[in-house]
Amino acid sequence: MATADIQRTIDAVWRMESARIIAKLARMTRELGSAEELAQDALVAALEHWPKDGIPDNPGAWLMATAKNRALDALRQRKLHDARHQELGQDMQPLGALVTPDFVDSLDDDIGDDLLRLIFTACHPVLPAAARTALTLRVLGGLGTDEIARAFLLPEPTVAQRIVRAKRALAEARVPFEVPRADQLPARLASVLEVIYLIFNEGYAATAGEQWTRPALCEEALRLGRILAGLAPLEPEVHGLAALMEIQASRLRARVGPQGQAVLLADQNRGRWDQLLIGRGLAALERAQALAATRDGLGPYALQAAIAACHARARSAGETDWARIAALYDALSALMPSPVVELNRAVALAMAFGPAAGLDLVDTLSAEPALKNYHLLPGVRGDLLAKLGRFTEAGAEFTRAATLTRNLRERELLLERAAACTRQSTKTLLAA
Repeated sequence: MATADIQRTIDAVWRMESARIIAKLARMTRELGSAEELAQDALVAALEHWPKDGIPDNPGAWLMATAKNRALDALRQRKLHDARHQELGQDMQPLGALVTPDFVDSLDDDIGDDLLRLIFTACHPVLPAAARTALTLRVLGGLGTDEIARAFLLPEPTVAQRIVRAKRALAEARVPFEVPRADQLPARLASVLEVIYLIFNEGYAATAGEQWTRPALCEEALRLGRILAGLAPLEPEVHGLAALMEIQASRLRARVGPQGQAVLLADQNRGRWDQLLIGRGLAALERAQALAATRDGLGPYALQAAIAACHARARSAGETDWARIAALYDALSALMPSPVVELNRAVALAMAFGPAAGLDLVDTLSAEPALKNYHLLPGVRGDLLAKLGRFTEAGAEFTRAATLTRNLRERELLLERAAACTRQSTKTLLAA
């Protein structure tokens, strides 16, 4: 096999197996930083041996065995050279048991539990959101620092520092490698879901750069969401997020035109929507709804998935049940009040009951500090003004929105809409 083919194979195997390996090593070492370093050692060993010896019949098992052996060697060395390990009491007790036969035999058990522990550790709320996102993509997605930097249009040293600081913060906070207790689970699960959805959203509508979407990030978030749904099958919001991402991802091909231009929902060719993803999303939504029925009702992700499902079920933009969407946004606003939710609710009200109804709500949001530099506020206001025939005002709003966005494709779209308003305003004046 050619060297390039071997390299691609190693990359693919690493992407698929790295999370399992790091999860297993983290259970052994009780430290995420050490676990990732040991996993990287196994990857380096593969890069050294596979080109000479050939790819093993089971490459994932080869990597796992190599990583575990290196971890056991490291732990033995730590036990031998740490003369104070008896003084450390409980903190060092796990290391004293690590090299027993029973421990070694147990390492292949509970891989699902280990992955779940790894997810909760990487997404621990002791870390800021940006650090949680970078660390999750690193240890659960198997992405290199350079790949994460490219995905978020950041300097590679910035991403590297975030990851190093995140691992140090987890160690200093002595974050346990475990699934949270029942009383801690809701808050910790919310942190995990937030990270996965942040990754998805950056792929679905890139905040900056020359591309309107970054499908690779959406695919990674979908993969993580599906893993989490398999590991936590009784959590309705896990299925709610999975449903939301599946349905939203179904539109990715239709969101971009032939020249890479942004295509808004109303203008999309629905024949390009991925029906397989829609089917998966609707099935996940049904599971979320069934589980939520036995609890306190739908959570915010399931409600957003129900909104996305209204779009997915409509054969055309004109058949969309906007009254249902407005009602769902009412429920979402009551459950999770925020200016952004209110802005989306204004769009739904405008579509269901006329642009004036939406504009009234948008105007009440103009003084919200959180929306001061949010480009979608003037973007939505411009759209509603245009529908009311107030083209001069609409053009000014679209132009302002264009100055606030950092995404080139979105800026192009907003400037095109501003120009269209100018032309329409001129026509109106000439006809007067």
